[in-house]
Amino acid sequence: MTKAEVISKIADKTGIQKDDVTQTVEAFFKVVKDSMAEGDNIYVRGFGSFINKKRAKKIARNISKNTAIVIDEHYIPAFKPSKVFIEKIKSSKKIKDLAPQD
Repeated sequence: MTKAEVISKIADKTGIQKDDVTQTVEAFFKVVKDSMAEGDNIYVRGFGSFINKKRAKKIARNISKNTAIVIDEHYIPAFKPSKVFIEKIKSSKKIKDLAPQD
């Protein structure tokens, strides 16, 4: 599902104009990006958490040149779903139907 499809679904369910929904969704994404760039985590009860995960310093290898590269400690954005969200997905009949049968 694309962002445009999400916006259309929200507009259909709420009756709010697509332009207003688009501005709201864009503002939400901007707040999430800006807040995480400042080092803040975002917690949405019943949905999940947008967090900054720390990656430790490590040595990687460039196979083509056979050299070692040092990758410094850095942070990456991550999403951790809430228990409620996880349970909803686990109990979804549609997801089970899509899963390959063994």
